[in-house]
Amino acid sequence: MAKKVLLVGESWTATTMEVKGFNSFFSSRYETGLGWIDKAIEAAGYELTYMPNHIAAEQFPFTMEGLRKYACVILSDVGADTLLIPPATFAQSRRFPNRCQLLKDYVLQGGSILMIGGYMTFNGIGGQGKWWATPVQEVLPVKLLPYDDRMEHCEGVVPRVVKADHPAVAGIDEEFPAVLGYNKSELRAGAQLVADICGDPFIAFEDFGSGRSGIFSTDCAPHWAPEEFCGWKHYNRLFKNMLDYLTEKQ
Repeated sequence: MAKKVLLVGESWTATTMEVKGFNSFFSSRYETGLGWIDKAIEAAGYELTYMPNHIAAEQFPFTMEGLRKYACVILSDVGADTLLIPPATFAQSRRFPNRCQLLKDYVLQGGSILMIGGYMTFNGIGGQGKWWATPVQEVLPVKLLPYDDRMEHCEGVVPRVVKADHPAVAGIDEEFPAVLGYNKSELRAGAQLVADICGDPFIAFEDFGSGRSGIFSTDCAPHWAPEEFCGWKHYNRLFKNMLDYLTEKQ
């Protein structure tokens, strides 16, 4: 039976105001960052459940039983507040389990997490990701920074493999394509650094309790991951390798 992966985030609504002389109007559209990471997960043989941000706010599991259905939870461009402030808490002051604490316990009890970089993961734009202030920070291979941690590089910067014999980069026999940004963090003392970028962690893993976590500090889709990266011949292999390593004990 295929292992199940829960991909959370990678969605947004964009609103545009157009001014045409005396008149103006608004239009909006719903978008996702799918088309690459989802295909890579499915090509790797995993059963994918996708939970966009507006759905995750209400439907991300509130129980360990619900989380244990998944071998890995991928957090990609989703802020901690999406899990910390359920709609009924915000609107009705109702109490619910802390899902960030639940994620920590899930890892300690044998689950796995992969945090992918973006404007709402790590600490993100304006510090709004806020994962550094949650229990999830305690089961990541890096220390998240308590301020806007985005490193924008419109010129492109190239990640560098530093541990070529690690399973996460098995079969990848060429230099990574350039990316246009990443989230800066600090490697924990006990973590495995697989690749760095500008001297900062790019791919890293660490075991916690019976589980394992990892980070991939750039995006899995544009804008930080340009066409050269998303269309790279090793894109699917890289995410398969990372998932296989994260879930190997399950």
